[in-house]
Amino acid sequence: MVEPVDAWWRRRQWSRGEPVPYAVGQFRADWLSYPVLVRQYHPEWNAGVVLSQVPPAAEVLLTWECDVGHVFVATPAEQRSRPGRERRRSVWCPECAAQAKPQRWPVLPDDWPDTVPAPQRAVRQTGRQTLPAAPAGRGGRVGGAARTGRGARRPVERTICPKTPRLPSGASFTSACAPATASAVEAELRAALSERFAFTFDHTAIRLDRPFFDHVEVWPDIVLPELRVAIEYDSTGRHGLEHVGPRQETDRRKDRAVRGVGWEVVRIRTGRLQALGPHDLEVSGISGRTVDRLVDTLREIRGALFVDAYAR
Repeated sequence: MVEPVDAWWRRRQWSRGEPVPYAVGQFRADWLSYPVLVRQYHPEWNAGVVLSQVPPAAEVLLTWECDVGHVFVATPAEQRSRPGRERRRSVWCPECAAQAKPQRWPVLPDDWPDTVPAPQRAVRQTGRQTLPAAPAGRGGRVGGAARTGRGARRPVERTICPKTPRLPSGASFTSACAPATASAVEAELRAALSERFAFTFDHTAIRLDRPFFDHVEVWPDIVLPELRVAIEYDSTGRHGLEHVGPRQETDRRKDRAVRGVGWEVVRIRTGRLQALGPHDLEVSGISGRTVDRLVDTLREIRGALFVDAYAR
């Protein structure tokens, strides 16, 4: 019967009559041919039991983490039976494998959903059937590939920044990749909150459970770990192009990623920018009244007693 690792370890201690039923390194030779699994295993998530103490045939549920950061549970037999060993990372993680499956649209363009982008609605005729035409991209890319000499195409590889620390999804930390604060208003807002509350203001990033562009982290303007609330300050910028059009869709995607790991987002929207989320504030600028409204919103999200517990 498959059982959790802590219960399995206690049962083996009782059946073998030893405090350490399997010595460290006893099954190292069995796992050496699976370097990907060795990298994805973390003893601190498995009751302190290291991988070389686990028999390959043990019916025990172990916690693993893929290279992107998805955490999942599987038995040693399930992991060792996955194909590929050193193939693409999607074969090692159920969630990556599901995301890697291509979404196929019906052959006839009239049957496509309205959400299909317009360039993909163009069709090209082949000898056997009508297929969607590959939309041309920027920099000579067609259909997600970059052209090389004489019309040849090579796939564009996507890399994930390795500097993000291995932390549970939703954990906040000080990131080495976070950009420096470019707005004096953000510093002013942070200082105003610091005068009122004893929050941790030195965290700059939130760990995600899936990639956001080339990272598995995002960098809100202000991170409040105690409340698990991210604060963003949005303005249209000097030329009126910030946080509008496609950039606004990026903001929505970022908010979904943050909320997906258990955080909430409060956007302070200026310059007649409309609210994107249920807790966003539409203001004309940062003032004492704006800070008061922000504090009231934090109390509404997490509760007045909890927020006021950090008041100075």
